[in-house]
Amino acid sequence: MTAAEPGIATIEGPLDGSTFTDQDWHRSCDVLVIGLGAAGGASAISAKEAGADVLVAERFEGGGATTKSGGIVYLGGGTHIQQQAGVIDTPQEMFNYLRQESGDAVSDDALMAFCNGSVDMLAWLESIGVGFQSNPNPPKTSYPRNGTYYYYSGNEGVPAYAEHAKPAARGHRVTAPGINSGRELYRALAARVDALGIAVLRQTAARRLIVDAAGAVIGAELRQLPPGSAAQLAHQKLQRKAEKIHDVMPAKADKLRAQAAAIEATHAQLLRVRARRGVILSSGGYIFNRTMVRATAPQYLPAMRLGATGCDGSGIRLGASVGGQPSHMHRVSAWRFINPPTNWPKGIVVDRQGQRFCNEQVYGARLGVDMVDKAGGHAWLIIDKTLRKLAIKEALFGKYWFFQTIPALFLMLFAKRAKTPEALAAKIGMPPQALKNTVADYNASADGSREDAMRKSVDMRHKLEGTLYAMDISADKKTFPCPSITLGGLEVDESSNAVIDANGQPIKGLYAAGRTALGVASNGYVSGLSLADCLWSGRRAGTHAAQN
Repeated sequence: MTAAEPGIATIEGPLDGSTFTDQDWHRSCDVLVIGLGAAGGASAISAKEAGADVLVAERFEGGGATTKSGGIVYLGGGTHIQQQAGVIDTPQEMFNYLRQESGDAVSDDALMAFCNGSVDMLAWLESIGVGFQSNPNPPKTSYPRNGTYYYYSGNEGVPAYAEHAKPAARGHRVTAPGINSGRELYRALAARVDALGIAVLRQTAARRLIVDAAGAVIGAELRQLPPGSAAQLAHQKLQRKAEKIHDVMPAKADKLRAQAAAIEATHAQLLRVRARRGVILSSGGYIFNRTMVRATAPQYLPAMRLGATGCDGSGIRLGASVGGQPSHMHRVSAWRFINPPTNWPKGIVVDRQGQRFCNEQVYGARLGVDMVDKAGGHAWLIIDKTLRKLAIKEALFGKYWFFQTIPALFLMLFAKRAKTPEALAAKIGMPPQALKNTVADYNASADGSREDAMRKSVDMRHKLEGTLYAMDISADKKTFPCPSITLGGLEVDESSNAVIDANGQPIKGLYAAGRTALGVASNGYVSGLSLADCLWSGRRAGTHAAQN
């Protein structure tokens, strides 16, 4: 299997190592971990602590999407952070809520185990130096203000969800100044990896798996840039710049990635590693592999790629090359946050036909997915003069992050406006009568004369009066990016994270974790759930691989 496009890692079919002698291997270990982010770090640490000799291969410098994340870990069931805030939560209530988000991605038993292990997960993270803080009155927002580390990070308070599970805030943000919580999480994991004496081969890409005569995975063929070489330093420089500028200049970043990949192709040296107990695939998802996204979820192509260069599906492709089964590859999370400003969700979000398609107060990833799947990726947020005035004041003086306030102010500044719904509809190209009816129906729910069609909370309804403003919040809006990540991955045994084949049987010697694997976050996403899943599955994969 070749690279899908420039900059994407080349993956080949498995190599038969059944006749290999010691001279055919360059290195050996008990457990080989491919990819060093949250999942890879947790895998390596857990395998080492279980007694294994561990080696990590990382195509870049490490951190991956974890370092670019908000550093939110979804934890609950009665953590001490929750208790300090006066929040009562249990593993069962956590399960009742997450069952609505996880869908058919994992079984009830697997989800319950995840919830039962959440308090221990927090203790483990703190034991390796990850800090967390509590605060009273946890807010509901897309990302908490500086100094706030505990908040509602999902749909817990939305009526449709709350009727099945008692609401509780479970967003635990890693303590760090500024927007460095994701980097701090990775720093702590990497520091623990170093403290345990685990060798990490950086700028070393996995090319293919090595199997024995029975099809068991016994190692991997890697390509390593010679440490300290001019090629290694040039590759490092290109990749660092690509990651730095991606969010604002993605096309330029892609050119830099292609140049870095060319260096790999020319200068990387062969390295065959024997893994006596197992190989763990933990190299992330596949949002940067546009060929894979085009084949599995093309409607999400206009959304912004969120993550790191390593999110190119290489781990999934490696697993599939030996019989692994990718699943839920159509599941992608798209983030259309309209809170903050907190008054925006009191307006309405409509499609091109002037129809509402979701409850505007839902978590941004729920709104984004509905926008893409139900409205073709195109939507308008409509508010009135009163809401606009409150939102502008909040954006200017609410002490929110720059990435929250600047896009909000820009959208409101250039919003289309009109005195009536019909006139506004004419300006934005939708049926006038349809928008008039939608506004009338919504206003009726706001004044209490009827129930809201989308079951919005009473306190989030607002009668739209006077001048109306329409803001384009479509997925392809360059000035209001809609970040997206992939959720699907390789099917795994839920007790060990061993990759399974088409018959549901574990492929001996092969494990997967994080976004390379199917997991708790593979159906629906809320902030912190992916990192929690990465850590949870990584710990499990590492422990079981060490015991193989």
